Amino acid sequence: MGRTRTKAKKIKSAITENTSEPSQPPPVSSLLAKAQALVVQCDYPLAERFIKRVLEREPNNAEAREMHAVVLLETGELDTAKQIFETLIPPHLDAPSPPPSSAYLYLAQLSDEDPQVALQYYQTAVDLMTSQLKGKERAVGASGAENDVEVRRNIVRALIGMVEIWMDPSYNLCFDPSAEKICEDLLQLALQTDPGNTEALQSLASVRLSQQRPDDAKQCLEQAWVSWKDLDQDDTRVPPIPTRISLIKMFIELELFEPALMVLTGVIESDDQEVEAWYLEGWCFFLMAERAQENGGILGDLTAEQLGKDARDCLETCKMLHESQEHPDTPLLDHTKELIAKLENMGIQPPSDDDQDDGEGEGEADEGEWEDVGSDDGDVEMS
Repeated sequence: MGRTRTKAKKIKSAITENTSEPSQPPPVSSLLAKAQALVVQCDYPLAERFIKRVLEREPNNAEAREMHAVVLLETGELDTAKQIFETLIPPHLDAPSPPPSSAYLYLAQLSDEDPQVALQYYQTAVDLMTSQLKGKERAVGASGAENDVEVRRNIVRALIGMVEIWMDPSYNLCFDPSAEKICEDLLQLALQTDPGNTEALQSLASVRLSQQRPDDAKQCLEQAWVSWKDLDQDDTRVPPIPTRISLIKMFIELELFEPALMVLTGVIESDDQEVEAWYLEGWCFFLMAERAQENGGILGDLTAEQLGKDARDCLETCKMLHESQEHPDTPLLDHTKELIAKLENMGIQPPSDDDQDDGEGEGEADEGEWEDVGSDDGDVEMS
């Protein structure tokens, strides 16, 4: 029994020793890293909890404040987010020095009611990031430029944001006599900053379309597309879906249906719940069906009826996804229904269950047919 009591004393002593040591709170850097990871995962409520833990310890932590504003922005609290972003830039007393360029970029996007204010925010962000690049080049030499890819891309996005404001018909700026030259200068600066940038080339193509210069627009789009069209969809060099959607719209506007369909295939492969992609694919097939009717009922190896069926299939899918997701784009749904009604009048019926089952086996054949339309080797001629 004496031996048992000795063990009990040792255990009690060990417990006392372990619990007497105060637990250390995690470092702020770890809390911020965890919050950032949660933001990437779109777990905004949990991310906000970690951010608030940082702000309880360091109320003026600029990184935490900016992250908090981003979380509020993503959860729809735009006014509160804007107020926090404004505390990160001068003349606010708690603004860090230098202020983060990202805060100006967010504020530019939140200032759409005043285009001049938005332009000023974008310009300040560009100036800050340009100074950042020049400072690094002086410190590490030209060889360090490879580490600044993201900074260059952000400069380009800011410059494109400025172009979009100047071109937006809802603002009076687009009627300014200097608007065209300003847009040209901004895009030239964008391409000097990041040569071959896909978004800059697409924006330049949009300007060329507004100038009624379709051949120049095609040339810009070819440059934008050629750099990534043969890459795998999961390659990081493939532009994000919104950029590809913009490219598709211009392809369709220029009646370049085959490249539009090729890019659409990749978008739907990446996200088959993308409502706008299904709409654009249906719209593209519809226009091709109309072209086939004008050409004696055939376009390439496909008849107007085949194209009409493909159009209806895509549009019905778009309509179903739009309604199930409660998608906010009502005009898109209205046009989808309008196109479906036109196809109905043309005698194109909705796909039956049997058609959909058969389609699973025919998909590869259809893909092969598209490769033969227009050229023998499968390459798409842009000019």
